[in-house]
Amino acid sequence: MLPERRLGRTGLKVRCLGLGGIPVRDRSWEAALAVVRSALDLGINFIDTARGYGDSEAKIGAAVAGRRQEVYLASKTPKRDAAGAREDLETSLKELKVDYLDLYQLHGVDEKEDLEKCLAPGGALTALKEAQQAGLVRFIGITGHNPGVLREALKTGEFDTVMVPVNILDRFIFNAEETLLPLARELDVGVIAMKPLAGGVIKEPPLALRYTLSQAVDIAIPGMGSVAEVEENVRLASEFKALTPAEYEGLVREVRALGREVCRQCGYCLPCPQGIDIREVFRLEGMYDRYERKREAQALYRELTVLPEACVSCGACEKRCPYDLPIREKLKRAAAKLGGST
Repeated sequence: MLPERRLGRTGLKVRCLGLGGIPVRDRSWEAALAVVRSALDLGINFIDTARGYGDSEAKIGAAVAGRRQEVYLASKTPKRDAAGAREDLETSLKELKVDYLDLYQLHGVDEKEDLEKCLAPGGALTALKEAQQAGLVRFIGITGHNPGVLREALKTGEFDTVMVPVNILDRFIFNAEETLLPLARELDVGVIAMKPLAGGVIKEPPLALRYTLSQAVDIAIPGMGSVAEVEENVRLASEFKALTPAEYEGLVREVRALGREVCRQCGYCLPCPQGIDIREVFRLEGMYDRYERKREAQALYRELTVLPEACVSCGACEKRCPYDLPIREKLKRAAAKLGGST
């Protein structure tokens, strides 16, 4: 049985493992519905998605039909103005086929300017508060990658939850564990840990998940793209035990060797105007570099519809990347490896 935790002042009793909606977007309808339904069957009671996650809301809505009482549903809007946020919420409710959302969040608030827009008169927060008063939204949250901006957001008292990367890799980049989570605890704000598996870059995912669940978080929401992944993560979370000092030190050595330019597979860089599947290129590079599957990675690379050589250096991807990765340069390096001979 998955351990239950209280999601801050919302009072919602969530299982410690939730379902992140990004991989749902990338699966067929049949596969996506199987993933979501297996999550519910195994006791997961929190599902997070977003307006920006393709057709994930529609798939999740179809999967939870008839089972709404079993799950807390959360979605997000990237809009900074009230009109845009209101329109996004209406679309989310329609796609999910529900009358209300348990949690609606401002998505990817990483810059102070973005936060100011959301909080200003006529900003997105206005629409979320109106929706809350109308019974369309139970609780209001905020998500992002910048602990400094998120700290300022929490100090306003307007947000019931905060979603932030909490994983062994990002500890050495954002360090939300020390810069944000203590404040969230002090204010009784629910903490949702995104990217607990760091986009799959850690060689031993069980250790990565155990690391995140050992922190001051209420729920971790890894993206799961198959029934097998759901089953494995539920098993690990159900049998959760804190990392030993030796296991922690092993993870630290691994992430330090990875450096600071690792793709977390979030897909925020997409779509590429030239049609390059940036996320897939970097996934194959990781297969080549870290998992000793060089020939397989090169074979899959040759099957890509558009190769990195099509990049025209427009920089659109880098503007969207929450990790400020030098994507254009990384594409060149990946192409040199994957396009060569082993």
